[in-house]
Amino acid sequence: MPTYERETTIRAPLEDVWEFHSTVAGLEALTPAWLGLHIERVVGPDGEAEPDVLEAGSEIDLSLQPLGLGPRQHWTSLIVEREREDGVAYFRDEMIRGPFDRWVHTHAFYADGDETLLRDRIEYELPLGDLGPLDSLSRVGFEPMFRGRHQTTKELLEESDRR
Repeated sequence: MPTYERETTIRAPLEDVWEFHSTVAGLEALTPAWLGLHIERVVGPDGEAEPDVLEAGSEIDLSLQPLGLGPRQHWTSLIVEREREDGVAYFRDEMIRGPFDRWVHTHAFYADGDETLLRDRIEYELPLGDLGPLDSLSRVGFEPMFRGRHQTTKELLEESDRR
């Protein structure tokens, strides 16, 4: 299965980075404007609408319209795992409906003193299977999106850390 990975060191404590990535507000802040994100519905594992924290079992319905072109793409993600231990945290979401045949996104966080290593790993399958060069193009599309997400994380959390 094809994968994409990106990692960045954030000059902020693990707890701050973890908390930021654990909310719908964090998802909205990290999604580049050019993707045209709309959060349609969020339901927690207990059925609670719009939970404060995206715990395992939370389901997120969203739509995207990249660059405002074409019809909106609807996507449903389920948080399937969420773990926090001393110095390490991660959560994993899986697309259960959407434009890919498979999409598994692992968000991992590793404490390193007052800094945090942020690692995103995407495992995906394109519709119609492996299309060789087209698969390479999809990875090229991931790069600006995740570079932007990591840069936004640095800007928001490192700035707040200096206050």
